[in-house]
Amino acid sequence: MSRPIAILGGTGPAGMGLALRWTRAGETVIIGSRSAERAREAAAKIKQRVGAHANVTGEENSVACNAADLLALTVPFEGQATLLKQLKPAFKPGSILIDATVPLASGIGGRASRTLGVWQGSAVQQTAELVPKGATVVAAFQNCSADAMQGDDPMECDVIVCSDDEKATQQVCALVALVPGLRAIDGGKLENARIVEQITALLIGLNIRHKGHGGIRITGLPAHAYHGQRENG
Repeated sequence: MSRPIAILGGTGPAGMGLALRWTRAGETVIIGSRSAERAREAAAKIKQRVGAHANVTGEENSVACNAADLLALTVPFEGQATLLKQLKPAFKPGSILIDATVPLASGIGGRASRTLGVWQGSAVQQTAELVPKGATVVAAFQNCSADAMQGDDPMECDVIVCSDDEKATQQVCALVALVPGLRAIDGGKLENARIVEQITALLIGLNIRHKGHGGIRITGLPAHAYHGQRENG
């Protein structure tokens, strides 16, 4: 893909992991942050790891949002609504927003292995209510370990992609497949993201218990259901 990808709130572990992997794959990446300086420092770290040829820059969130129509949101749930309301005027018409948010209870002092109830049904459905009309929201990457994503080894995880727009789903599946080891699976309608978000809390509990960076693998589907690496399928 030649279009730039802006990662909003991209200086945290999840955002940096996606920025690293997509930059390595040759994509043009813009890291967004509340602080333009912090975003540029993050971009410099990615470039140091990938090489001088890396096409990655850093900007304040609204500038990053306005510079691309392919966006990824990687902020904690407690900051999701505030950021989206601030960025609403910066969205380009027809933008696709990939949302990796999970409503973990840790955001309000609870356990990271529990999720909060969201009135809209899920964090990503809340996002769909907050973005401008005409923007498409796609749920993806909730079940990927941010620590593993920031590493150098191939991932061991399937990414369930949920959206109400089939074309957007296919575009995001193609982005997932750029990361070595990841496979994308069309998970159906956006409302199914509420189930995917619950899996994240389960994985966190398992990883705490077993001191790992586990993901999920879906087995037994036809080969055409998987987009990306197929070493296990």
